[in-house]
Amino acid sequence: MSECDKPEIVQRGTKEKEHEEGEDSGFLGKVKGFIQDIGEKIEETIGFGKPTADVSAIHIPKINLNRADIIVDVLVTNPNPIPIPLIDINYLIESDGRKLISGLIPDAGTIHAHGSETVQIPLCLIYDDIKNTYADIQPGSVIPYKLKVDLIVDVPVFGRLTLPLEKNGEIPIPYKPDVDIEKIKFEKFSFEETIATLHLKLENKNDFDLGLNALDYEVWLCDVSIGCAELAKTENIKKNGITYLDIPITFRPKDCGSALWDMIRGKGTGYSMKGNIDVDTPFGGMKLPLDKESGTTKLKKEDDDDDDDEE
Repeated sequence: MSECDKPEIVQRGTKEKEHEEGEDSGFLGKVKGFIQDIGEKIEETIGFGKPTADVSAIHIPKINLNRADIIVDVLVTNPNPIPIPLIDINYLIESDGRKLISGLIPDAGTIHAHGSETVQIPLCLIYDDIKNTYADIQPGSVIPYKLKVDLIVDVPVFGRLTLPLEKNGEIPIPYKPDVDIEKIKFEKFSFEETIATLHLKLENKNDFDLGLNALDYEVWLCDVSIGCAELAKTENIKKNGITYLDIPITFRPKDCGSALWDMIRGKGTGYSMKGNIDVDTPFGGMKLPLDKESGTTKLKKEDDDDDDDEE
């Protein structure tokens, strides 16, 4: 067989490529290019673009022993000439990879055209749920958290988009302080009226400082209420630390009945105390309860030596 009789061997892909190149350079190619150019010009003229979002702030407006209310501020910017709907908000708070809370907020509103808006996401952490689920999370501790938010929007040209956001921080698991009346020292004593000072011991069992602003309280001696009051007091109680407060009080010893003689002799006297303290913390203001049942204290004269307290 002569060389001219040999069949031409051409790879299939090469033929197809040449065919496609022929189309691109022909009428169909011109049509495709025209449509693409028109689409790009329309997009440029109208000004469609992808929205952006960022976690601008996290607030804790309310926190106590039971729960923490959290508000997440998300700044969303819409560069488009028309409003875009915020279809859903998915959120998750986790600590060390463990879920604390999650949920979905549907139909979360609309972002106005050519503008930026702050979308607020309200969350609530219930401490009992956390402590019952994870036994190693103890009251008084501060735990790390990671907030994950997915904003789902619907944008012309682009379609449905998901804007993922993350933010790290810390959240406390508050614990009430321990309170003791170490002694009651009287300045003026009579059966009708005694002016005294409560020497109060406050122990902060939290892993964060407490800035004391005020306290309200009611005290019972021998099951008889000897008084209640509100007191403005500024004191810093270090984390896992102890502070001492002197609180003035006026009461009538004769109302204490037969236990009065034990008080006069300096023997231990049963007491109870309930109230609240208003404190500042790195996480915001808190109102924490004071609660002491079946405590024992002593009544001392003003000129008594403090060393006499130890028997």
